[in-house]
Amino acid sequence: MPTNPLRKDRQLSSHVKIVAVLGAKPGKADALEALLRGMLAPSRAETGNLRYDLWQEPAPSGRFVLDELYTDQAAVDAHRATPHFPSYLGQIEGLAERLAVVVHPLDIG
Repeated sequence: MPTNPLRKDRQLSSHVKIVAVLGAKPGKADALEALLRGMLAPSRAETGNLRYDLWQEPAPSGRFVLDELYTDQAAVDAHRATPHFPSYLGQIEGLAERLAVVVHPLDIG
């Protein structure tokens, strides 16, 4: 049976997951997708990043979901201090309505 590297020692108590749901404003779906895709490589390259995945509802919804996982809060803070994050923040309000939820593990099987 394959092992999940995130469950190596089952000590995930410091991990931080962020799930962001972004709905494109009218006529902005392509620009939103381009912005989100532009965040993938630099975010995945960050030391404390364990996951940075982009999902999309079936077309033509214009709704995207970012699924992020970090080793700890310090990694989240480091992500937010990178040059690409403020650039994202400077553009996102004009492109999408968004809801971001930050969660910490309680019981992961």
